[in-house]
Amino acid sequence: MASLNHLKKETSPYLKQHADNPVDWYPWAEEAFMEAERRDVPIFLSIGYSTCHWCHVMERESFTDQETAEMINKHFVAVKVDREERPDIDQVYMDVCRAMTGSGGWPLSIFMTADKKPFYAATYIPKKDKYNRMGLLSLLPEIYNLWINDREQLLNHSENVINHLQKQQNSGGEEIELEQEIVTDALNILNKSYDDKYAGFGKEPKFPMPQYLIFLLEQWQKSSEKEYLKMTEESLASMRAGGLFDQLGGGFHRYSTDRKWELPHFEKMLYDQALLIYTYAQTYQITKKDIYLDTIKKTVSYLKREMLDQNGVFYSAEDADSEGVEGKFYFWNKKEIKNLLFEDEYQKFLEVFEVQNQSEITLNLKQAEYFAEIPEIKAKFFEQRKKRVRPAKDKKILTDWNGLTIAALAKAGFVTDNQEYIVLAEKAADYILEKMRDEEVNLVHSYHQRKYSEVDNLNDYAFLLWGLVELYQATLKNEYLIKAEKITKTMISRFWDQKAAGFYFTAEENNELFLRQKKTEDSAIPSANSIACYNMLKLSHLLDNAELRKKAEEMLASFSSEIAAAPVNYIFMLLTYHYLENPFKEINIYGSADGSKVETLLSYLRDNYRPDLLLKVNQPEGEKEENKFSLCRNFVCGKKTANLDDIISEL
Repeated sequence: MASLNHLKKETSPYLKQHADNPVDWYPWAEEAFMEAERRDVPIFLSIGYSTCHWCHVMERESFTDQETAEMINKHFVAVKVDREERPDIDQVYMDVCRAMTGSGGWPLSIFMTADKKPFYAATYIPKKDKYNRMGLLSLLPEIYNLWINDREQLLNHSENVINHLQKQQNSGGEEIELEQEIVTDALNILNKSYDDKYAGFGKEPKFPMPQYLIFLLEQWQKSSEKEYLKMTEESLASMRAGGLFDQLGGGFHRYSTDRKWELPHFEKMLYDQALLIYTYAQTYQITKKDIYLDTIKKTVSYLKREMLDQNGVFYSAEDADSEGVEGKFYFWNKKEIKNLLFEDEYQKFLEVFEVQNQSEITLNLKQAEYFAEIPEIKAKFFEQRKKRVRPAKDKKILTDWNGLTIAALAKAGFVTDNQEYIVLAEKAADYILEKMRDEEVNLVHSYHQRKYSEVDNLNDYAFLLWGLVELYQATLKNEYLIKAEKITKTMISRFWDQKAAGFYFTAEENNELFLRQKKTEDSAIPSANSIACYNMLKLSHLLDNAELRKKAEEMLASFSSEIAAAPVNYIFMLLTYHYLENPFKEINIYGSADGSKVETLLSYLRDNYRPDLLLKVNQPEGEKEENKFSLCRNFVCGKKTANLDDIISEL
């Protein structure tokens, strides 16, 4: 019989997965905390997301198990949180977990008081003792026993951890003068961590880290150092050829479990598609190599086919699991392959793809250069795969991840001269700006099944700002510049730290925990503080707004010691530093933005990777005038001219 837990009315795909558990889950709501206080029991907080493999494992082992559920229900109030819906809660308790255990991950398991103060943290917990971990059946009675008999010890431990995190948050680092050596330090770190044999950075598990590649491309443009472009190209080629890329359906999986990029963790996240499209587009702009263009096309096709909502915005993720098995949708076995193909097709297949075992074969190209080979055979595989049970899809619409996707599609559309990509970006931006905001022009973070989230966060504003700036550069439509300015004003008013500079993750009125965080370091994606800083500097040029430049300077000063200590964790801060020292050049366009001379200019910029250039349209009131142009450098603008060749020659 299905449980009557408190998740029945929730719309989050992750919470709905747990709505029939015998565990009496509550959503994050005051009702749960009042119930814990009334019963004088701890909270068991479980945080995860709908496409998380180990979240599924923990559910199958423990949360659907009657014995475990009865123990949880008897001695705890159980609360479930979707980390993608409430990243503000997730990030605070993830910091708690790292402080208590030295590591983190999902599912995140927290035991805490009714007033939300944590005293025990873990990630995945098996049902019974294994993997050198205490199982839930052992842990639950032990924690409850401590709660009854030694509560003071638990509360003291909680206070110590909270005090440590608050002190860490408030202390900040000493301001230091950043110098060019900081960029050199970052390059040295990337050189040392680069995998010369298989490309990418570090060892297994190996993540794409597109921000590293974006940084290397910028450094190549500034120095003409071929090694930086080589590292980028080798990494992108290895990712494209390996199991990280879905060779049949397009799109990238989350990370590689091995050093060689062969066996992925099969989740597909929207933010990975966005950042990798952006990176492949920049690299295509430099090299004009078909493999990068093909990767962009196939990834965008995947987004359109599988991730595009009817309103023009994009879903969040696809699961790694189907039918309870990770990767089942993507694996092949040799018998299956032989039955699918004629003998001559099978021999061609063996020439192109690695086949190293009889079962659980992932499709890895033998060489990246084979990316366009055997399209008819790939089509056979694709049609056969469509008959399988597809992994579950998380259809939440997240403002922040859509912001990244808007930036990527605008960049790819401009670079490849593909208007379809730009239209996709515009539709997504228009929907978010029209529907995913409240009456006061504040954004909402997520939307699913007619329910909007109530809590926005910095990522929503910073990543959407990036998307709008890229859209303005791709379309030259002033409406996107105006909207970018409005988003920036709201972001500053709601999240800016008036005392120490930088942005908090939550607005003051939404902060309900013991810590109002200011997240500065990059993770799998660049930090919102870095993206906000970088795009505010761009806007300071486009809007002639010195105050925005000042805020970017204040942010770099505030975070300077952290940047110096770990520069590769602050990639877009490093780019901001460079463009403060070596300001963006601006090409002012006077007259209509769709004249033939403007198209000539855009054609030049498509063919030349120039991240140091910004376009700005100055449309006159009333009658149209002949296009004229001026080039601004170091805050000084040259004379207007109708001769575009003069401008291009100066570049």
